Amino acid sequence: MKEKLKIDIVSDVVCPWCTIGYKRLEKAINELGIEDQIEIEWQPFQLNPNMPAEGQNLQEHIVEKYGSSLEQYRQMQEQMTAAGDSVDFVFDYYEEQRMANTFDSHILLEYAKEFNKQTELKMRLTTAFFSERQDVSKREVLKQALLDVGLNAEEGMARLNNEEARKAITTQENYWKELGVNSVPTIIFDRKSAVTGAQPVDVFKQVLTQILKEHETSESSKS
Repeated sequence: MKEKLKIDIVSDVVCPWCTIGYKRLEKAINELGIEDQIEIEWQPFQLNPNMPAEGQNLQEHIVEKYGSSLEQYRQMQEQMTAAGDSVDFVFDYYEEQRMANTFDSHILLEYAKEFNKQTELKMRLTTAFFSERQDVSKREVLKQALLDVGLNAEEGMARLNNEEARKAITTQENYWKELGVNSVPTIIFDRKSAVTGAQPVDVFKQVLTQILKEHETSESSKS
């Protein structure tokens, strides 16, 4: 059986460009008709590891973290909304929106991996945050997300209090940081090459075509 091309996506649930990047990558995969040749795994990265449980007003957070002016912040929102529209994703920014702590969501994404539901849960959480005005640090929101994708909510939520599960996420985050990942999305192909940022669909198509060609060459040399 042909080995699939492994794609690791290092990202955060509350990262808008991660959502755009994934949707563009997905579009490239679908347009090339190579869905059955790809295996995607999501890797944890917290944009704001020290974010308090109550979160922070998003506008205040962006201005403070990136030194943006209010006008730049509004332009960023418009840019994101337009980019979302182009890949059928809704960014619903609003005045009281708060940046959330995402550590627990990464634990649940790791749990979802065991059932091949990682991408489904990732998109459920990012949709809850950006399109439905929900706080993805709240346990009732996380529990509902698990139910929405058909996972065992009790079992999944129990992981949040499991010390080993919590340590595993920190270890994984550190692994990617030590490899030099310091911005997201970072998309790694076969653990050999990577692209960063939400590249255009055509760029992803070129990269995928090239890597699959190399993949096939190395596969045939093994046989």
